[in-house]
Amino acid sequence: MLHLLLDDSWLDSPESVGTTATTMTNHSDSDLNLSIRRRSSSTAAAKTMSDSTSKTNALLADNNSSEQRLMRHSTCGSDCDCEDDKDRIRAVDDPLVSSANAKVSDKKEARERIGDGDDRGGKDFSAFKLAYRPSAPAHKRVKESPLSSDAIFKQSHAGLFNLCIVVLVAVNSRLIIENLMKYGWLMKTGFWFSSTSLRDWPLLMCCLTLPIFPLAAFAVEQLAQRKCISDPVVICLHIIITTTSILYPVFVILRCDSAVLSGVALMLFACIVWLKLVSYAHTNYDLRALAKLTDKGEVPPSSLTVDCTYDVSFKSLAYFMVAPTLCYQLSYPRTTCIRKGWVFRQLVKLIIFTGVMGFIIEQYINPLVKNSQHPLKGNLLYAIERVLKLSVPNLYVWLCMFYCFFHLWLNILAELLCFGDREFYKDWWNAKTVEEYWRLWNMPVHKWMFRHIYIPCLQNGISKGVAVVIAFLVSAIFHELCIAVPCHIFKFWAFIGIMLQVPLVLITNYLQERFRSSMVGNMIFWFIFCILGQPMCVLLYYHDLLNRKARSE
Repeated sequence: MLHLLLDDSWLDSPESVGTTATTMTNHSDSDLNLSIRRRSSSTAAAKTMSDSTSKTNALLADNNSSEQRLMRHSTCGSDCDCEDDKDRIRAVDDPLVSSANAKVSDKKEARERIGDGDDRGGKDFSAFKLAYRPSAPAHKRVKESPLSSDAIFKQSHAGLFNLCIVVLVAVNSRLIIENLMKYGWLMKTGFWFSSTSLRDWPLLMCCLTLPIFPLAAFAVEQLAQRKCISDPVVICLHIIITTTSILYPVFVILRCDSAVLSGVALMLFACIVWLKLVSYAHTNYDLRALAKLTDKGEVPPSSLTVDCTYDVSFKSLAYFMVAPTLCYQLSYPRTTCIRKGWVFRQLVKLIIFTGVMGFIIEQYINPLVKNSQHPLKGNLLYAIERVLKLSVPNLYVWLCMFYCFFHLWLNILAELLCFGDREFYKDWWNAKTVEEYWRLWNMPVHKWMFRHIYIPCLQNGISKGVAVVIAFLVSAIFHELCIAVPCHIFKFWAFIGIMLQVPLVLITNYLQERFRSSMVGNMIFWFIFCILGQPMCVLLYYHDLLNRKARSE
């Protein structure tokens, strides 16, 4: 065990018992001769300076005396005691060389103290023997196991995460190979483009004409700024514009027998336009009210924390309509430049993960759904088996969708527009309650709900509970529009699924208060969204869609 204690790493560690002295007992002749040559050259250079000050002369004289003492030491041999001279040399020598030499010498001295047990290191060696004696206690305080419930979240588990990644890749690679060997390549070109997609040109034209509504909202605000129309008329016009902007795509989709994917894309775009128009109208209404109060002197401009000037600008509206946000404001935090290489890398990732989503849908989800029965009409055990089997590929698709849209696409758009606030999501995967999940996973929608639904409800005397229910109601309506309208099915499965989040919010909040510092709510969240909720909705809408097509034929 002694050779372990004499290792260099132990001597460098902060736990070394004996600290080495600043002076050295032995110094090699080669190091001394090197110091002599360096000192001689530095002394000769210093003597050539004619305008040196008295302080410099004194320093040179001191160096000369040190050099003389060093010469005497070189002639007297290793038995000469020149500790003061050596300290002086190390003090004025080259810093890098002297520090390296001192470190090596300190290690040698420490070895001599421990190995030889001389008088100078006797006290340090005794302290070392006392600290590491066999009877020294090995257990000194209460400690938890790293994987215990009280200590599991107090340390990093990066190694276990890497292990999970390796196992996940290995297992899924085997499943992919087995699936390809058993069923072959099931992906078809029709997933990306088919002749039926050419019939969706009305949806494309509808999408291209949606910018008319922001232009109409801008015209209304221009008239309001010039005081050509009153506030009630402005509110009515904005209601008409926003309502038409969402009903127009619904009418086009229902009149056309288009592909479901095209209809979903159009409805998502229409819902985004509606949310932006509501924020634009609501924010400008508030800015007009602040401007009136400021003109009357009721609200001094110095009391406002931000610039709330009522200014209707087409440039600000155009930037807002393409920016990755749903909340309108006159200015946004901006970045200074566009990282073109970074944008290219994110685009490559977007293409790759979109291909992964398409592969999982065509190779796994479609065959499972086609070979399943209606979950509410067939055998209960069979329905549970289909839902559980569908949950894993559905989870992969959902995670890929989140990564592609919220991380890759929104960051690409923000980088191209120099949009500074990139907080499009938070750590929703650590949510301990359902309410916390909805606050973290989609920050643009959450900020819109908080700003234009929740806070106005509280300001009008509505309780917090009712305000939360209203926010979920608005979310449920738009989820139903984005799914039911493209499928031409109004069974309200999506609406019911979102409204069932309200009792889940109460249940998970109670469990979090009952079992503090636990992950019970997080496990319930993952079970509802990944095992039960989404696979069930996929099966319900798929079979209802098949039944609708069968009736139409």
